[in-house]
Amino acid sequence: MSHGTTEQAAPAEEASSVEEMNATIRQNAGKEERMATAGIMETTQYLTFKLDDEVFALDIAKVREVLDFTTVTKVPRTPDFMRGVINLRGSVVPVVDLRLKFGMTKTEKTVNTCIIIVEVNVDNETTILGALADSVQEVMDLEPDHIEPAPKIGTKLRTDFIKGMGKRDEHFVILLDIDKVFSTDELALVQTKQAEALTGES
Repeated sequence: MSHGTTEQAAPAEEASSVEEMNATIRQNAGKEERMATAGIMETTQYLTFKLDDEVFALDIAKVREVLDFTTVTKVPRTPDFMRGVINLRGSVVPVVDLRLKFGMTKTEKTVNTCIIIVEVNVDNETTILGALADSVQEVMDLEPDHIEPAPKIGTKLRTDFIKGMGKRDEHFVILLDIDKVFSTDELALVQTKQAEALTGES
């Protein structure tokens, strides 16, 4: 059973774009150390995606692959933003809904809905997560002088997960620091539920 495809086949051009993005992601595999330099000092590639009408981006070094939407198994007693788990080539991978995490409405399945498989590092531990996106846009290069600092929006609203604002044509792209989107407690809960799901399958 393939877990990288939906039950309803995506349009040919959509499938092609996902394959092209995964090819680019594979080309960039192993460059995490280069990306770990302090600050953004050189041109970096980002994977852009949409949540509602907003365009977000992730450092491609944090992205493992992009999947078409597949069946997500709900896990009991989990936060709303954790939609469940998927079976990725025999591994149980938690799937999170970034729209819910960011205070938007729940992600609805369409032909363009994707799951972005990312690496999240917190307290020297790496967790593999699937992040739901309304659609994946492109892989883009951003030079340091095209990146503005994250906006300061008072003290009560956390914006530390925003790495910066990338300028693309006349629009801004929100650059996410995926390591800071989820708290340590949230990731610990996700890992616990992942283990429970794995135990349930064995």
